[in-house]
Amino acid sequence: MTELKHTPLHAAHRALNARMVDFGGWDMPVNYGSQIEEHRAVRTDAGMFDVSHMCVVDFTGERVRAFFEYALANNVAKLQTPGRALYSCMLNPNGGVIDDLIVYYFAEDHFRVVVNAGTADKDIAWFGQLNAGGFGLTITPRRDLAIVAVQGPNAREKAWQTVPAARAATEALKPFNAARVDGTPFGELTVARTGYTGEDGFEIIVPATHVEALWNALAAHGVRPAGLGARDTLRLEAGMNLYGQDMDDNVSPLDAGLAWTVDLASPREFVGKSSLEADGSRAAFVGLILLKENGKAAGVLRAHQKVVTPHGGGEITSGTFSPTMQESIAFARVPKGVQPGDTVHVQIRDKACPASVVKLPFVRNGKVLAV
Repeated sequence: MTELKHTPLHAAHRALNARMVDFGGWDMPVNYGSQIEEHRAVRTDAGMFDVSHMCVVDFTGERVRAFFEYALANNVAKLQTPGRALYSCMLNPNGGVIDDLIVYYFAEDHFRVVVNAGTADKDIAWFGQLNAGGFGLTITPRRDLAIVAVQGPNAREKAWQTVPAARAATEALKPFNAARVDGTPFGELTVARTGYTGEDGFEIIVPATHVEALWNALAAHGVRPAGLGARDTLRLEAGMNLYGQDMDDNVSPLDAGLAWTVDLASPREFVGKSSLEADGSRAAFVGLILLKENGKAAGVLRAHQKVVTPHGGGEITSGTFSPTMQESIAFARVPKGVQPGDTVHVQIRDKACPASVVKLPFVRNGKVLAV
């Protein structure tokens, strides 16, 4: 049996009596007592997540921009000011999603990506394979760095209270921008206005040797530790995909609600482009809300449940009970004729249960958007 990997915050999670689970080969906290309370803390105040299992990778060299123009489906031409970030899928030649990631521009000879934990080894191997095509880059996985996500309507203010030196550099940051912050008790930080919850906040890249001190300082300023359970319900409410559930190597981003991240308009070639152009979109990616019958829902929507529509069959990719909406919600891949406002049926055990089709997201910035 393979031993689970630990983030630099592993001892801190154990000290808080977190319930730990195997997440992609990492021993990670699913909650610290109450997943619901952790979820609500992020929606109403501020919570923090250890996301140090994700991997920071630095790319340096003269042709780093050309490399990402070829490697990513989104267009890094949008990255022109230092600290600017871009969400993108990285595709295989068949148009399937190798990973979804965030790429940061620091300089013409220095880009950075943050990749998912479960795909990190695969991604780094793929980067190396592409780099062998003549780009000549130096690719450096940065396991000396850790990441803490501070999320919620009060997250930025509490982060500034914890790290006063960060306020001047980050107060004017727009979403999907990052700034480097020197002169902190926690070493040099990279503070990005990004996240995975549908709330405002920061993702803070910090030297691994200082991350526990930062974590404890944030907690002392009222930021609540939150685990993978709340992270999943928050991201699902926010309409954000999870790699391995909502898309993978065999799923096109055009069939996973991610067409907005794919640049087919520019003349540049990128890996997977010809397959996307040949195949197009074959399915719709929608939100579902389970309808109540006689005032009661028949169950909870879960991944892999079958969806029956007048246009053919589909499947739920992610499902949960929404703490914010007090409804059972899901993402589903369904035939293209299915539209928001339609009613479909989900097979829950031996019963076909009605569900309303809605446009994603369900919740953003604390407000319920799906009706």
